[in-house]
Amino acid sequence: MITQQQTYSPTSDDQRRPASFPAAIDSAIGRLHDYFRREQDDSGYWWGELESNNTMEAEYVMLCRFLGHHNPDRERHIVNYLLSKQHDDGSWPIYYGAPGDLSTSVECYFALKLCGEDPAADHMVRAREFILARGGIPRARMFTRIWLALFGQWEWEGTPRLPTEMVLLPDWAPFSIYRFASWARGCIVPLSIVLTRHPVRAIPPEHAIDELLPNGREGTDYSLPTPPGFNLARLVHLVEQTVGTIYNRTSFNPFHKIAEQKAIRWILEHQEADGSWGGIQPPWVYSLIALSVCGFDNEHPAMVKGFEGLDGFSIQKGDKWTIQGCISPVWDTCLTVQALAESGLPPDDPMLAAAIHWLVDKQILVGGDWQVQAPQLQPGGWAFEFHNNCYPDIDDTAEVALALRLGRLPDGADYLREQAIERAAEWVEGMQNSDGGWASFDKNNNHGYVTAITFSDFGEVLDPSSADVTAHVLEMYGKLGYKTHLPSIQAAYRYLRAEQEDDGSWFGRWGVNYIYGLGAVLPALESIGEDMRQPYVRRAVQWLVAHQNADGGWGESCASYVDSTQHGVGHSTASQTAWAIIALIAAGEADSSAAHNGVEYLLRTQQADGQWEEPYYTGTGFPGYMKGARVERIPKPGERGFQGTELSAGFMINYHLYRNTWPLLALGRYRNRLYSQSQELASRRNGHAAA
Repeated sequence: MITQQQTYSPTSDDQRRPASFPAAIDSAIGRLHDYFRREQDDSGYWWGELESNNTMEAEYVMLCRFLGHHNPDRERHIVNYLLSKQHDDGSWPIYYGAPGDLSTSVECYFALKLCGEDPAADHMVRAREFILARGGIPRARMFTRIWLALFGQWEWEGTPRLPTEMVLLPDWAPFSIYRFASWARGCIVPLSIVLTRHPVRAIPPEHAIDELLPNGREGTDYSLPTPPGFNLARLVHLVEQTVGTIYNRTSFNPFHKIAEQKAIRWILEHQEADGSWGGIQPPWVYSLIALSVCGFDNEHPAMVKGFEGLDGFSIQKGDKWTIQGCISPVWDTCLTVQALAESGLPPDDPMLAAAIHWLVDKQILVGGDWQVQAPQLQPGGWAFEFHNNCYPDIDDTAEVALALRLGRLPDGADYLREQAIERAAEWVEGMQNSDGGWASFDKNNNHGYVTAITFSDFGEVLDPSSADVTAHVLEMYGKLGYKTHLPSIQAAYRYLRAEQEDDGSWFGRWGVNYIYGLGAVLPALESIGEDMRQPYVRRAVQWLVAHQNADGGWGESCASYVDSTQHGVGHSTASQTAWAIIALIAAGEADSSAAHNGVEYLLRTQQADGQWEEPYYTGTGFPGYMKGARVERIPKPGERGFQGTELSAGFMINYHLYRNTWPLLALGRYRNRLYSQSQELASRRNGHAAA
C-alpha cells in the first residue's frame, strides 16, 4: 500500500501525459479525503441519500391519510417536492431523464388532490392530460390500483387474489411465502390481509379522482387483465379467478382466522429495531396498513415505532420534504473504506479506524429468513441499512469483508475484526446457489413459476444469482487469499464464464448496467489470479473501449434494461466512468489511452469541494423483469412483462455517494498501478545498468 505522498514519476513510456498529471491525481484524491472526513458521522459511518422516484412521497401521503396520521405542514412540503420533480408534460418519471410513467403520475396526482391541490391548477391539468392520454387508471399497475382501492377510487374486484391462507403453507410448498424473494415476501404477508378484507377509508368528494377514469365509474371494466397467449401465466390467472370467486363466496372458512393470526404474528416478529420491515418502503407501509385494518390503533407500540422509523428515512430540504425507499449506510461505509484505504489512507488513520469499528459492530449474529434454505448455517452477514436483522445482504457482506481486510482495530481489539471476516466468509459460502452464483438475500430462490401470478406485474419477485453479486463474492475470496481450487470458487468461476454476453460484457443486476457488470467481474477475475490476456477478457476490454464517450467518460442509461441499442450508451457519469477504469485496470490496461482519458475526465469534472455532479441514476433496485435475472429476449408491446424506456415495472436509484466513492477508488487504483509499473521499470533499468 502506498501513502498519499508516494506518487509515480513519469518515464519515457508515459511522457505523453502532461507533467502535472500525477500531481493532479494527488490533488483530486486529497480533496476527496477532505470531503469524506467532513462527511463522516461521529459514530464512524457514511450515509448518502438514496434517491428513487416520487411514488415514495405519494404513498407516504396516502398511508398517512389512510391511517389518520397526516400533518398539513409536512404535506405542504411534500407538495413542493412533488411539483419540483414534475415534467413539463405533467408527468413524473421513474428515473432522471426518463419519459413520464403512468402509474407514478397517477399516484402523484392523487396525493396532490389529497393534499388539497386545485384540480384546475395548471400543474394538475397537465398531469391529468398526460394520464388520460395513456389510458388513465385502468392501465396503471396492480400496486397503484391497490392504493386507490383503499380509498374507494378503484374497485377491489380489479385487484389480485392473494388469500391469507398462503402463510399456512409449509416452506417447501410451491406457493409458500418463502418461494418469493425477501422483498416480495414482506409485501405478500400484509397484502394478503388487505386483499382479503378489502378495506375502504372514505375521503371527501373533492379528493376523488373519477376524472382519471376515461369512461367514468360506470363505464370502467374493473376485471383483471388476462395474460396474452396460452402459457403458464394465463393458466394461473384462470385458476386465480376461479379460486378467488369460490373463496369470496364461501361463508365458512375454518382456516381464515388461524391464517390471519399467523400473518399478524409474522408481521410483528419481522419488524426491525428501527421500526421498518425489511429495511425498505413497500413492506413497511403495507404492514402498517394491515395492522391498522386488523384493529391496531396508531398508539400501538408497533405502529408508533413504524411511524418514527419512517421519519428517520425522510429528508427535509428547505421547504421540500422527501422520503427514501431505503437507506444504505453499511453499503456506503464499506465502499468508502475501500476507496480511502486504496487511495493512500493508512489503516490506523482515525477516520478508517472509526469506520472499521462501526462495521464490526454492525455484523448480524442472529438468524433470519435465509435459514429456511440454510438451517444449519451460522449467521455472519451484514445488512444494507442500520437495522435489518432478518435480511442480511450477501453483496454487502462481501464488500464489508473487503473493507475490513484493509483496516485494523486498535488496543488489542483487532481479533474482533479478524473473527468478523472469518464468520462472513463462512456464511457467504453457505449461501451459494446450486448454479454456482450468489443472490442477494436468499439461497436458491429461483422458482420461476411464482412470477405467473397476477400480483407479480411489478418489479422482481425472485432473488436468483447475479453476475455482479457473484463477482463481489469471488473478489472477496480472492483478496482474502482463498485457494482457487476450492469447489465453491470453481463453481462461481464457471457461473461467471457462462453469464458473459457474446459481445464480451456482463449484465448488471444491481447497477446500471453492463458497465457495472464489467466493473465487478474483471476485478474479481484478477483477484483469483486469472490470466487477463485470455480472449474472453480481451473481448470485455474491447467492449469497454468501444463504448467510451468522446469526452473520455463512460455512461449508460437505465433504458439499457429494455433497449439493447442503449447498452453502454449514455451521458458520462463519474460513477460509471470509475467502474470502467476499475475494470480496465484489472484487465492490465491501466496504462492504456482509454484508462488515461477516463481519469482525465474525472479530473476535469471534479468540483472544488471534491465532489462530482451526477443527476443520472446509476443504481438498480428492480429492472422490472419479474424473475430478477437478465432476460434472453426483452418482451415486446402486448406481451406480458413489456415496459418501455420509462421502466414502468422498475425501481432505479441514484446513490448520492456513488459519484464520490467510486471515483476515489478508481483514482487510487490507477495511481497505485502506475506507481507500481514505474517502480518495476526503474528496477529493470537499474538491473541493466548494474549488468
